[in-house]
Amino acid sequence: MPTVCHAILEMSRNQRDRELFAGTEFAIALPGARSTGHALSMNTPPRRVHRRVTLTEIAEACGVAPSTVSRALSNPNRVSAQMYERVARKAREMGYESATLPAARSRITRGTIALLVANLTNPFNLDVIRGCQVQAQSAGFMQLLVTSEESEQMEADWLRELPQNVDGIVVASPRSEDSLLTEVAQRVPLVILNREVPGIAGIVIDTVAGLVQALDYLVSLGHHDIAYVRGPSTSWSDRHRYEALQEAAERHGVELKAIGAFYPTVDAGAAAADAVALADVTAALFFNDTLAIAAMARFAHRGIRVPEDISVIGCDDIFAASFASPPLTTVRSPGEQAGRVITDMLLSSFLSRSRGHRVDTMPAHLIVRESTSHASAERYA
Repeated sequence: MPTVCHAILEMSRNQRDRELFAGTEFAIALPGARSTGHALSMNTPPRRVHRRVTLTEIAEACGVAPSTVSRALSNPNRVSAQMYERVARKAREMGYESATLPAARSRITRGTIALLVANLTNPFNLDVIRGCQVQAQSAGFMQLLVTSEESEQMEADWLRELPQNVDGIVVASPRSEDSLLTEVAQRVPLVILNREVPGIAGIVIDTVAGLVQALDYLVSLGHHDIAYVRGPSTSWSDRHRYEALQEAAERHGVELKAIGAFYPTVDAGAAAADAVALADVTAALFFNDTLAIAAMARFAHRGIRVPEDISVIGCDDIFAASFASPPLTTVRSPGEQAGRVITDMLLSSFLSRSRGHRVDTMPAHLIVRESTSHASAERYA
């Protein structure tokens, strides 16, 4: 059976992806599944068993402040080489191990972080994976990639299991309840991409503002009847986008029609196109590019012209968006950059006594291509 790494190599659309993922191991399996030689073992790492000594105890043994020990072990560049060696040597002598303190010179990585994504069918997630992997690797950490396959139950199972096996978790667009995420964050450092949860740090890509900009653009082209093809019902981003689009539509005095709740897959995109065709609209905003591109293919099959009969706008600006037929107008989301920043946020939280709870926002903006045009003059004559 091919490894998951091989599957990702096949899904990657350019040579840079292949160079990045070649030689990288990922683990994607159902909770409780047997580990193979191609994936990371889910057994409890030895560093978890031996982590007994506190930073305060090390500081007392070294005769320095706990903050000095924290700086030395979390970011050696912030202390002198002599201080780092002194603290690291004492920490090892006392049996202390952590994700940022190699137990021996032969140790390959400084620790393991998990990246939990909803699926691997959405190319945007590959951008996030790429950014996380590069940032983790540059810091000397191994990345464990886990997917919930759009299952809230599977995501919950992984969230309960991972804290005993990794040093930190990045969760991208989680579907689970706030209470579970908060519970897990109390057990292990955890950050969230594209969702706000009180008390947990994270990054939110402002696709809400980007899609409002897209609706403004459609109104400027004369569209009065616009559909919004919604994403998964458990999606925090989808809920906030729809609320903002409703407000924008009311402000412009145009009608916004919500269409379904669709998983971001090619098959769902075809089904969404059929639903849009029955909605009597001249333009459609889609939850993401995968849905939008698949819908345009379905429109072509039905003889519905894009953009002459209907304008289409996606979200994310995935690799295929500019090569679609016609090239897709979309909201650009900086997935790879977000992956880097959210991973750096997690790494910075290690060994911190009070974990930060800030949520940073990254901008998203409209990219106009050929899938949008003026509304038909005949329709509004």
